[in-house]
Amino acid sequence: MVVWECDNWVCPRFFTQQIFNKTENTIFTPLLKMPAPNNSPSFKSVFAVIRQSLNGEQQDYTTGSISRAMFLLAVPMILELSLESIFAVVDMFFVSKLGQSAIATVGLTESVLTLVYSVAIGISTAATAVVARRIGERNPEAAAHAGAQSLLVVSVIIILVSVLGAVFAGDILGLMGGQP
Repeated sequence: MVVWECDNWVCPRFFTQQIFNKTENTIFTPLLKMPAPNNSPSFKSVFAVIRQSLNGEQQDYTTGSISRAMFLLAVPMILELSLESIFAVVDMFFVSKLGQSAIATVGLTESVLTLVYSVAIGISTAATAVVARRIGERNPEAAAHAGAQSLLVVSVIIILVSVLGAVFAGDILGLMGGQP
């Protein structure tokens, strides 16, 4: 890291040459070369943040580091998506003992489930954005109202998808190449 002097103040910069500041008509000149600090997180600090993200405690994501808040929000989502993939692998493992047609059936239904998951993830992202906006506005009542509305919308969609899936299950699997 290089410390630069501009008139009467000092600022850190990551350059080694002189820089001309057009707005102030001054030249930044390096005074001292210092090694960059080691800001890489340790294993213990990363593990502590992961543990904090899974505790389920009330968090205020509107203050503090944005990267830390994003990491705290991302860990549960990453784990959830990973477990969905593991669920498919476990299904394949147990069904594999029944034969190739059973494996093909699980593969076909997992493809349909992936489409349903995609719609669900899109709806949850939209609901999360609306609730997060209300939380950012420091309006928890409106956030609760938005969350309740999203639950109602999702309930209607669940009923619709369930009925359509039950009625047209054979047709959907037939379109994907499945045979009875």
